[in-house]
Amino acid sequence: MTEKKFIPLSVPNFCGNEKKYVNDAVVSEWVSTGGSLVPKFEQAVADYVGMPGAVACNSGTSGLHLAMMMAGVGRGDEVLVPTLTFIAAVNPVRYAGAQPIFIGCGDSLCICPTLVEEYLAQNAEMRDGKCINKHTGAHIKAMVVVHVFGNMASMPGLMRVAKQYNLTVIEDATEALGTRYTEGEYAGKMAGTIGDVGVYSFNGNKIITTGSGGMVVSNHPDWLAHAKHLSTQAKSDELNYMHDEVGYNYRLTNLQAALGLAQMEQLENFIAHKNEMYAFYFEKLNGKHGYGIMPFREGVRSNRWFYSLYVYDEHPMKRDDIIRALAEEKIQTRPIWGLIQDQADYPKNEHYGEDLARHYLARIVNLPCSTSLTREDAQRVVDTLLAL
Repeated sequence: MTEKKFIPLSVPNFCGNEKKYVNDAVVSEWVSTGGSLVPKFEQAVADYVGMPGAVACNSGTSGLHLAMMMAGVGRGDEVLVPTLTFIAAVNPVRYAGAQPIFIGCGDSLCICPTLVEEYLAQNAEMRDGKCINKHTGAHIKAMVVVHVFGNMASMPGLMRVAKQYNLTVIEDATEALGTRYTEGEYAGKMAGTIGDVGVYSFNGNKIITTGSGGMVVSNHPDWLAHAKHLSTQAKSDELNYMHDEVGYNYRLTNLQAALGLAQMEQLENFIAHKNEMYAFYFEKLNGKHGYGIMPFREGVRSNRWFYSLYVYDEHPMKRDDIIRALAEEKIQTRPIWGLIQDQADYPKNEHYGEDLARHYLARIVNLPCSTSLTREDAQRVVDTLLAL
């Protein structure tokens, strides 16, 4: 009997010039944070998303930490964050010495502008141009918007609230490189380019990868210059190794940039494949056998990074049972992250409107979605699900 092939959730796809570019970097002997490929990769990403500049870093998490410092978030401040996200979107708030306030999601799984507005109307007031928490007295300085699974958050509503309360908007677009509005006031704008700062990730499971890595973009040139300064240990005198503030070892390596340049050449093809396979799952599973496929926002070309299967209450099996049953068939899936407000020591932080997030947490299974996923493997996933 032939052993069943393992179908991974999301793995890298190196089908282009990756080996050539990495080999060229090795031959040049520029393999660390110096070398010509890092600025080339920065420019390639900036050009793709339509921003004036970009700063490469060693992870999306470090990019978000830099974004906090770019925005002036510091000790004693507070930041609105989604409760339904990966914890790396929230921990940088603490790195900066600030405290998160957790806000629930809408049906897009992204932070809900209505809930943000309700929370602020009930709990905050404007004093001298600052949004002040009436309970803690802290300055609510910023809002983190995560474009969950490549789905665009409701940016018109979120930006309107941010303007009303003078909040800096940090877009966590770590899962959404290539997602853009096609309609409305932000038509043509990419995820990560609408707020004050945007951050992308090139982790191994992302739509393009450098193994580990990230990128920060902004329309504030002085903010970007500061981010680059901080990411290189805040070295102010190259010759004498003088540093004018506490910096970080956050720069991307030349080898990683080589991978990134090759991956950028294939990004649009990857997105096209993601959209094709999403349509396949939608046709085969949506509305069948107690399943739904979570939609993406209308008026948006999404990169459709992850495909979320919604398990209706009528289905005979629960989320975790389905995940285990698929694992037994060598099909890798995963649930949404546990809500951040329930983790580490975050339960002591304020939270608002998490009911829908808990609803989706109990019912969503993320399906295999690699950019190399074949129709044959996707059909096997479908057949296994329909047999449960």
